[in-house]
Amino acid sequence: MNYYLNNLAIINALGTNKAAVLDGLLRGDQSGMQVCGPLLTGRYGVVGRVDAPLQELPSEFGEFDCRNNRMLATAAMEISDAIEALKSEYGEQRIAVLVGTSTSGIAAGEIAIGALVAGNEVPAAYHYRQQEIGTAAEFLARYIGVDGPRYTISTACSSSAKALGSAQRLLAGDYCDAVIVGGCDTLCELTTNGFDALESMSAKICNPFSANRDGINIGEGAALFVMTRQEGPIRLAGVGESSDAYHMSAPEPSGKGAEVAIRAALSNAQIDASQIGYVNLHGTATLKNDAMESCVVERVFGATVPCSSTKSQIGHTLGAAGAQEVGFCWLLLDDANVDRQLPKHLWDGESDPDLASIGLTAAGAVWEQGVFMSNSFAFGGSNVSVIVGRS
Repeated sequence: MNYYLNNLAIINALGTNKAAVLDGLLRGDQSGMQVCGPLLTGRYGVVGRVDAPLQELPSEFGEFDCRNNRMLATAAMEISDAIEALKSEYGEQRIAVLVGTSTSGIAAGEIAIGALVAGNEVPAAYHYRQQEIGTAAEFLARYIGVDGPRYTISTACSSSAKALGSAQRLLAGDYCDAVIVGGCDTLCELTTNGFDALESMSAKICNPFSANRDGINIGEGAALFVMTRQEGPIRLAGVGESSDAYHMSAPEPSGKGAEVAIRAALSNAQIDASQIGYVNLHGTATLKNDAMESCVVERVFGATVPCSSTKSQIGHTLGAAGAQEVGFCWLLLDDANVDRQLPKHLWDGESDPDLASIGLTAAGAVWEQGVFMSNSFAFGGSNVSVIVGRS
């Protein structure tokens, strides 16, 4: 059975719609990467921030009203016509909603606690549901007016990539006829200070796969797909997942768990590695992730498959990262990318002799084979690879 990603909504530091994001991606735009801080340590970092106004929520959604859900609502507006068409065709009960997130609306909780500590009452507008992890899918389903299966997945940086695999299974099991699936995460002090405490935050725009890499940039954004069995231009070809449980935060150094996910995705898509035309790398710019990922990419694909990390343009959007980067693949495969350009891998060009050799894209790179892979590797050893291709 085939599954199709019939439409996409995407918001990140590059823009708030498909056209703006594709344009910024291909231009190498990094203007959305902004200094943040001081953090609790007194240090500063860089984050990928969405500066555009977000959709205000009607009063009846007050208990859900937080930045994370406003960003989801803003994304949903871009595909609202497609959602209404699905409701007319299938009915509200046959449309599922799956959302990956790692922080939900925790920033609303931070504001509430800050007010309480300052000696005031918790703001009247605050409600625990604004920050509850499971809120994202429940809110989105109510907001767009559908009543099929809905749940939120939170497995750190693989969350929204896993949501795509879950959506595939819901359709395969005939639990629904369409899925609104993706992810959303917004900036908050929990993640910026948390990664700073791990000494994983860079004070500069991140530098993936460089000898000078020194950590990540956190980002925010939302990406939502309309996924059905109806044939469309972009197909969800395969999803592979693994859980190596090697360490709470460090990846398994040889990439064994990541390789299991990559090969499972290839098997699910019924293709071999030679058919992949581009790999969107997890590429966090941490010492351990880049060492592991270069090793497994060279082992599976060799040193020539075009690949790049896009986190130096939008930051690491955590629970939304999988959907964001599959969204990049979708945009690059879409007819709107007339010249079939690939994004340039943005870094300082200083190769690390200790890393395996991989085919990082240069300016002017174009794709020749219309089947792409996106990798997401999370804390706790949760690994997901997603393959999409032109129909």
